[in-house]
Amino acid sequence: MDIAIKTVLIIIGFYLVYKLMFGGKSGLTLFEMHFKQGRLTSHKGKIQDKFEREARAIAKAEKLTCTIRAERSGSVRLHISANVSDDVSQRLRNLFPFEYYERKDADNGRRA
Repeated sequence: MDIAIKTVLIIIGFYLVYKLMFGGKSGLTLFEMHFKQGRLTSHKGKIQDKFEREARAIAKAEKLTCTIRAERSGSVRLHISANVSDDVSQRLRNLFPFEYYERKDADNGRRA
């Protein structure tokens, strides 16, 4: 019986360590864009057309190799690879249409 309790505790310990290490990505990925030497190599998700055009133009001008990802976990966040300079990263954040991806609360009921 003592061995069974120790085994269960070890399994619980491994599970907790696994959750702490790999449980960080809890948000919903809205889209992801991968650039290599200024060219869009792959993308997935719904990207607003204007943002995609402007991001491609910036990536081409700066010869970026990076990943741009939008994620929703409560509010919408834009993640840009760390190898992108701060000024280019800020230009991309200024272009990003946060209001396009924010949830809209529909008022379908009548107020009493």
